[in-house]
Amino acid sequence: MGERHSTLREQRRAETQRVIQAHAVRLFVERGYDGTTVNDVAEAAGVSPMTVYRHFPTKEDLVLVDQNGPLVAERIAATPAGQPLPRRIGGALVDSARALTASDDRFLLARLRLMISTPALRARHLDNHYALQRAIVAGLGIEATDPDAAFQAEAAASACLAAMHTALVRWANDDGRTDLPDLIAKALAATFGDETIR
Repeated sequence: MGERHSTLREQRRAETQRVIQAHAVRLFVERGYDGTTVNDVAEAAGVSPMTVYRHFPTKEDLVLVDQNGPLVAERIAATPAGQPLPRRIGGALVDSARALTASDDRFLLARLRLMISTPALRARHLDNHYALQRAIVAGLGIEATDPDAAFQAEAAASACLAAMHTALVRWANDDGRTDLPDLIAKALAATFGDETIR
């Protein structure tokens, strides 16, 4: 019974977080990031400012928080360990982009545009890339006791994330008209060669 309540509580928490973030992104797009306060977001979402801060400790988190890291790490962990690192990482990034754009690509596009156009968000976006790099290395199952393997994994993850970032900017500039997973695959192929994710 306790596990069921815990699951229900987690579902409610995720739904509250989703609603708050959706209102925040909508307001940021309509009024501008700097022209919108956390109080504005709380009022639009029908919650208290304290509830917003409980789910999103900073205003930047209202745009930047997502579940991409665990999704990518999970997909990487499911790949055969013998494949080259760029293939394992690149394939997971493409698959994750496919899953994310299938659910709500316009919301993802709005968040991405805010990240690109808002200086404070661009700076925090780098932190997200570092966290995603850590999730990728963890998903690869690289032991910290092997510094050479960890270095190779970090370098491969960084290169793949740079290629993905290039694809994301292009996708935002194209107003989401192009297929994001295909753009990421093309950027990875330009970086590593055509066999990256095949």
